[in-house]
Amino acid sequence: MTGWIIYNGNLKSDKIYELVLWLQKTAHTYDINLIPVKNSDILFYFDEQSNPKLEHLTLKELPEFVISWDKDIPLAKHFELMNIKVYNNSNGIHACDNKVIMTQYLASKDIRVPKTIIAPMVYSNSTIEEFSIYDKIIETLSLPLIIKEAYGSFGAQVYKVDTKEALLEQVKAIGNKPHLFQEYIKNSHGRDIRLNIVNGKVITSMMRVSETDFRANITSGAKAVLYTPTDAEKELALKCTKLLKLDFSGVDLLFGEDGPILCEINGNPHFKSIFECTGIDVSKYIIEYILEDLSC
Repeated sequence: MTGWIIYNGNLKSDKIYELVLWLQKTAHTYDINLIPVKNSDILFYFDEQSNPKLEHLTLKELPEFVISWDKDIPLAKHFELMNIKVYNNSNGIHACDNKVIMTQYLASKDIRVPKTIIAPMVYSNSTIEEFSIYDKIIETLSLPLIIKEAYGSFGAQVYKVDTKEALLEQVKAIGNKPHLFQEYIKNSHGRDIRLNIVNGKVITSMMRVSETDFRANITSGAKAVLYTPTDAEKELALKCTKLLKLDFSGVDLLFGEDGPILCEINGNPHFKSIFECTGIDVSKYIIEYILEDLSC
């Protein structure tokens, strides 16, 4: 069996490529030829009969399945139009990639999220000149509050602001990029939970703890510790994953004063830190699930 694992050819990230090679190595132990493929080496198009077509610059045979370890949503959708199974599906990737869409959709399905206000849209050729709404945002959420850009990874596009001046400065810096404002969950300052889900099951989990930052990202210096999730935490993570129809996910939860709150859900979750913490290799479960799914 041959599959492709797609990664971004224009994003030079050792962290991402390490996981691509990790999945390839795991797949090999199951006699799967999983080929790392740059999205920038693929030409996908519609021919004169409006049929979806796809060509690789050098590879001649198309894959039997695809693992999309990238956020190239149109490419993932094109594979689906050609009846090539994609893990995860393009709609799930889209929702996970955009924190505004993710929060709006999951909150509408009774998933508990921090109190959230979505920022007014700003056109790409415009600047923010109307600031009257921000007093109401502060009144509604109170200070400090959290600002999240819609697109971002490793917590780099998440900001905590303590004053109106800091909020306005950060909004100006973000400019026309979509973003949202959220209530600051004080009880979860510097700590959260990561649960890895595969095929509707919680595979492993950890708590991330930072002594220096309100965020609990490993990249920002947080430490991973063993953690056994509660039934409520598992139920919330599984429900989010099911709603987005994800084959596998990494769900981040916050510690609310009266129960877990969704922080975000990742469609191509990094699993190195959780392996180092727990000794559980999530890639093994992903590959075993793909084999099972394709055999059905």
